Amino acid sequence: MIRQITALARRTAGIIAECNYAQRRVTILRTAPDVYLTKGDKAPDDYAEFLFRTSGTLRREPDARRRALGRLVG
Repeated sequence: MIRQITALARRTAGIIAECNYAQRRVTILRTAPDVYLTKGDKAPDDYAEFLFRTSGTLRREPDARRRALGRLVG
């Protein structure tokens, strides 16, 4: 009985952690300055525009092997 409750609690904690991760990731992606660019993938015209594009939080996705082990964006 206790094992089942523990397993259920771990699964619930895992689901909540995954939802939290997804929400943080979506927020970062939606608020990134280059989301609002009208020129698509065109390179920045000047250094000021380059700095603006990279002013947001830059996070890297871990590779598939690390994601499989439960590693999130770091």
